[in-house]
Amino acid sequence: MSVVKLVTIDKASIDWIESNEKSLVEISDKIWKFAELGLVEFKSSALLCGEFEKHGFKVEKNVAGMPTCFIATFGGGKPTIGIMGEYDALPGMSQKPLPLEAPIDPEKPGHGCGHNIHGTSGAAAAIAVAKALKKQGKGTIRFFGCPAEENFSSKVFMVRDGYFDDVDAVISHHPDTMNAVTLKSCLAVNSTKFHFHGKATHAAGSPEHGRSALDAVELMNIGANYMREHIIQEARLHYVVEKGGGQPNVVPPYARSWYYIRAPERDQVESIYNWLLDIAKAAAMMSRTSLDIEFIEGSYNVIPNRIIAEAIVHNMRKVGLPSYDEADLEFGKRVGETITREMKISQLQKSKRPHWERLVDKLIDEEIPGPWGDGEISYGSTDVADVSWQIPTVEFGTATYVLGTPAHSWQAVAQSAAGIGHKSLIFAAKVMATTAIDLMSNQETLKAAKKEHKQRLANRKYRSPLQANQKPPLDIWQR
Repeated sequence: MSVVKLVTIDKASIDWIESNEKSLVEISDKIWKFAELGLVEFKSSALLCGEFEKHGFKVEKNVAGMPTCFIATFGGGKPTIGIMGEYDALPGMSQKPLPLEAPIDPEKPGHGCGHNIHGTSGAAAAIAVAKALKKQGKGTIRFFGCPAEENFSSKVFMVRDGYFDDVDAVISHHPDTMNAVTLKSCLAVNSTKFHFHGKATHAAGSPEHGRSALDAVELMNIGANYMREHIIQEARLHYVVEKGGGQPNVVPPYARSWYYIRAPERDQVESIYNWLLDIAKAAAMMSRTSLDIEFIEGSYNVIPNRIIAEAIVHNMRKVGLPSYDEADLEFGKRVGETITREMKISQLQKSKRPHWERLVDKLIDEEIPGPWGDGEISYGSTDVADVSWQIPTVEFGTATYVLGTPAHSWQAVAQSAAGIGHKSLIFAAKVMATTAIDLMSNQETLKAAKKEHKQRLANRKYRSPLQANQKPPLDIWQR
């Protein structure tokens, strides 16, 4: 398939982004400083909502039962093009905006995945499209403010509650080390906490009266690790022990573990997950404790779309890559010195990008390749996937970080508030705005994207991974 000829309504969107570059960077940096965890991004969401209201959007707040989730809409009629943005930070990733490892506070969150840029680039693009729609054109631009991508998958709740039902296509941007519009899928995932309840007693004086909840956690972990040998090699299983007791001379009456179960297809996740549930129940039986299972969230694998991916590449090349000044490059070089050649090569190999070898000695990605990776799997997970099961959806990356930068690292946090990241933000906003306008103004492209989407689904049906009447875990950080 190839994308049909694209057109653009006018240059009002690009002009608006360029004339507001300074204020957009300031918004991104404010969100970077807020560094709020998922579901409690109150300052970040309020800042973005305020910007949309200022530009005449209708803003719906408290979407899908989440106080920091919102939808901003401008225009009217069909088609409706969605743009998504995220703004949650990661726990324990506080970092000063310097090219060296220097936490502000090791206990505080930080933007290790660049979601300060993610939310701002999407908001900028949506507002820019509205400026074009004001001049001419018919259609609706809708921004989805999506909290808690890192841990609680707000988009899955939004999908379940029907917020994407009348949307024709969705575009999203994510900070990356490369200018990447891939056709890869990802791993579906389940996230679950296992609460074991035992009986406290003096661990030395009367151990026979106690029942250790920590024993149950450890027994479950042992069983899970033996299970690893017998699951498909593409699957991933990882956990942490969140609560394990108070002090050694008290038998722990309560302990808790948190598991992620991932696999390329939703039914594979469910098969492994059901086995893990049996292991957890067996651990409770062996330790004579009781068990409560708390399903946090789950998501699907991505359904790619070549038509929209090619449209994005077309606009990346039309907009043109950013140029960097000496300060940008010097900052990047200092970060690059903390990344080994082996780390860089490993990341590039995993990407399976055509001719990745050309980038080994580069600091920043200066190419815009065509879409690649159809049939390949990225080993992370994202709730963008659940949206992609509803409508044609593509999330693309732009070079926000120097090549080799690991995701969820202090290097990523630092660069998310620096010059290379700032210029990536503006570049991505222009690309999203022009692509959204193209999809609005060329019905052939949109029709082709929908046809491809239907073909890739191949009659598979989406069933929400959420349990009946499940609500977002708004109190999760207080537990």
